[in-house]
Parts: sequence; C-alpha cells; structure tokens
Amino acid sequence: MKKLIALLLALVMVLALVACGAKTEEPAAEEPAAEEPAAETPAEEPAAEESAGDVSELNVGVFYYSFADTYISSVRTALDAQWDTLGIAYQDYDGNGNQTTQNEQIQTALTTGCNLLVVNLVTSGSSDAAKTIIEMAGETPVVFFNRAVEEDGSEGSVLNAYENISFVGTDAPEAGHLQGKMIGEYVLENYDAIDLNGDGVISYAMFKGDEANVEAIYRTQYGVEDANAILTENGKPELAYFDAANTQGYQVDQNGQWSAQAALDYMNTNLSQYNEANGNMIELIICNNDNMAEGCISALEAAGYNTGAEGVTTIPVFGVDATDSAKQLIAAGKMTGTVKQDAEGMAAAIASVASSVGTGSSMADAVAAAAATNADMYTVAEGIANKLFVAYAPYTA
Repeated sequence: MKKLIALLLALVMVLALVACGAKTEEPAAEEPAAEEPAAETPAEEPAAEESAGDVSELNVGVFYYSFADTYISSVRTALDAQWDTLGIAYQDYDGNGNQTTQNEQIQTALTTGCNLLVVNLVTSGSSDAAKTIIEMAGETPVVFFNRAVEEDGSEGSVLNAYENISFVGTDAPEAGHLQGKMIGEYVLENYDAIDLNGDGVISYAMFKGDEANVEAIYRTQYGVEDANAILTENGKPELAYFDAANTQGYQVDQNGQWSAQAALDYMNTNLSQYNEANGNMIELIICNNDNMAEGCISALEAAGYNTGAEGVTTIPVFGVDATDSAKQLIAAGKMTGTVKQDAEGMAAAIASVASSVGTGSSMADAVAAAAATNADMYTVAEGIANKLFVAYAPYTA
C-alpha cells in the first residue's frame, strides 16, 4: 500500500512539472510578437532620410566638349570651385572635340559609380547625340549645358520628352543681337576712320565657330543683320563681305572648335590678298567668339595693325564671351568689343540644379529653384520647364 501511495505522489509531481514547463514557454513564444511594433520604427527612419537626399552622396561626372576652348575653361574653373564649396565629389573629362570619345567617357563613368552627369555635348544641336547619352544614363539624371541638345526649330523635342534631364545654356539669338547692335553703333560713329579705302562701304570678314551649332548660326546671322539695320536706318550702305566669291559670307572652323588657330590661318591667307596695298583691305572683323577674335588679332599684329600703339591703324574686331584675355586685349586697344557670356553665372546655375536634384528635387523644380536665385540673370524657357537660360550682356571696359 505504501509503495502505491509513493508511486501516485511521484506521478503527480511529474505532471505538475510538465504543466509548469508548458506555462513558462508560452510567454517566450509571445515575446517576439510583442516587440514587433517597436522594431518597425527604426526600420522606417532611413527611408525618410533617403527621400530628403544628401549632396555628399553625389558623384558627378562633368563632360566638357573640349578643355581647349577658352570660355569652356572659364566655366570649368568656376564649376570646380562650386563643387568644392558644396562638398560634391566630381570628375572632369575632356571630350577633345570627339563625340565618340565623350560617349565612351560617359559609359566608363556610369559603370564606376557616377550618379549624375553634367554634359557639354560635343555634337551641338544634335538630338541623336543627346538621346544616345540619355539612353546610356538610364535613370541617372543628366544636366546638359552650353551646347544645344536639339536642332534649331525643334526646341523641346528632347527636353520635354524626359523628366530626369535638363539644359542650362543661353537664348541662342541673344548674343547675335547684342553683338550686331554693338557693331552697328560703333561703325556708324566711326565710319570715316574705318573706311580705309574711302569707297563709302565697309568691308568685313566673319568667322563662324561651328557649322551646325545653333549659337554660331544666330551669331553669324544677327551680328551682320542687326548692324546693317542700324546703318541703313541712318542712311549708310550695308556692310559688304570682303570676298565676293564667297556666297556664304563667312569662314568656318571646319573642326567646330571655335579656335584661335583656325581664325589665324584664315586671316593670314586673307591678308595676303586683301590689304591696303591692293586697295581692298578688310576693314571690320566679326567673330563668333573671343578665341577666334584673338586669332585674327594675332594675324593683324603680324601685318602691322592692332598693336595698341599710338598712330598704328586698328581694325575693329568684335567677339563674344568676354574672356579674361579678350578683356585684356580691349584694355590694350587691340580689340574693340565683345558680349559677355557669364561663365560664373553658368557654373552657379549648373551647381544649383545638380545639388537640388541631389537632395531629391525633380529636374523641373531644380531649374525653377535656380532661376529664382537671380531673376535678372536666369529665366526658364517658355513651354520647357527644364530649360534654363543664362543672360548675355554687352561688355563695357
């Protein structure tokens, strides 16, 4: 009997232990479920920070059509300073005037972690070249600048088709109009001094930077047309292109480099045939940019003109960009005038758009924000929300 009672007590104790063990495991099984709401809060915080963005996460590739271009070099210097001030990582690339080279550079940059492209297109005014880059970029934002991404007359065909691209540049006809007005007023005021052979007509040479570039096209057109309008309104004949056999009325840099060397070579050849000794001297020189103006001045100096010395004849030479070297030539009396294309203003606008995109803004909002920083300098193109114009201005010494 005693053995039976002992056996029953042992069995009761085992059952009690099993029951206790089951009760202690239940809370342990429920604890993860109880902690789940607390775990969700920190998981959401990085997403909130990510949407705000951070410019320190930007890795910008900046692709220049050519380091050799004086104005572009000015933009590069100013833009490098902007990136450094903002703490944005960047790498500059020299396309050296070759679109294939630039495309390869962009592809390499994308594969090595570049997450925003800033592109000074080599083949200006080519929607095909722009679209190739856009397709390579995929979801990577692209800020084109300075050189048009669309053909003349097809404004918005590319820019309005993509949300993650933008353009920072100039209103192409503006420089031509400003230059033409400057030339017309100067010639009118100094007509007799400019007319070296006394035939009553001013003979001019025109140097075009690039055959297809929309800026070059309008500068070549309006630099003469607007000057002629002023002259004829005041009873003077229109300007006459120096070489009647050249029906285009200009000489173009065949490499599209807007280079001083191209203008120097042309001008040396011109002066061998058209000079005071032959009674047909070129009396006025109009250039699409200051680089070409410098090349022409070098040729003139070699021929005994435009030295800046008292008593030496100065052939009026006009350019565009207001580069530092052009300003020095004007101050020295070797060059007559130029139109300011603001390199610092261009750089500031590009950096503003890039940093806004880096902090989560859309391209259109980034462009609007940049325009708001200086209403006198920047305007958004009508009907193209992601196109920002940087104003030109006459340069006065």
